[in-house]
Amino acid sequence: MSELRVLLVDDHAMMRAGFRTILSLEDDITVVGEAATGREAIAAAAELRPDVICMDVQMPDMDGLEATRVLTGDPDSDAAILIVTTFDRDDYLFAALSAGASGFLLKNAGPEELVSAVRIVGAGDALLAPEVTRRVIARFASGGAPEPAASAVPPLALVEPLTERESEVLKLVAEALSNAEIAARLFIGEATVKTHVSNVLQKLGARDRVQAVVLAHRHGLA
Repeated sequence: MSELRVLLVDDHAMMRAGFRTILSLEDDITVVGEAATGREAIAAAAELRPDVICMDVQMPDMDGLEATRVLTGDPDSDAAILIVTTFDRDDYLFAALSAGASGFLLKNAGPEELVSAVRIVGAGDALLAPEVTRRVIARFASGGAPEPAASAVPPLALVEPLTERESEVLKLVAEALSNAEIAARLFIGEATVKTHVSNVLQKLGARDRVQAVVLAHRHGLA
């Protein structure tokens, strides 16, 4: 993997310093800047062009959820947003997904989890712990999830129908299985699973696996 450029956004300087210390130990990750508010994050992202933005939620001036909506709605920005918050709250989780975030991590996670999360979203994948994904599924299945923003969940307009195998893979993605677990379940290679997942995302018009799960449940595909 090429070097990942990371922007840290948190209104607590000590928290930013801790994240910088952890991430700077990795050869493939460079912290290119910091911001203390959502507005500062938007300006810094435009100037520094990070690959990943570690975004706090509660901040003065503009919170992280609104900043995420602005950044994911900007066609000139291709940074993946990793929400890093102290609060394990469903309203934050669903607002983050609706805003277009690619991952959701709690601040009590270990250093290795932060590093892994940055790499995962930086590679274009989505990061949700299985228990969090199950909460997403349960909320959508019950019809209780808030209506996502149009930029986060595009209208379902398939480029072409999903194949039978792609439908199987989508259902397993919606069960929060990893590529390796899907490969074992379907008795196929992990590289083949990765190809199927890419095809599913393209056909659904989904940016990542999180959006694919949302679309699958919203439209009865899983």
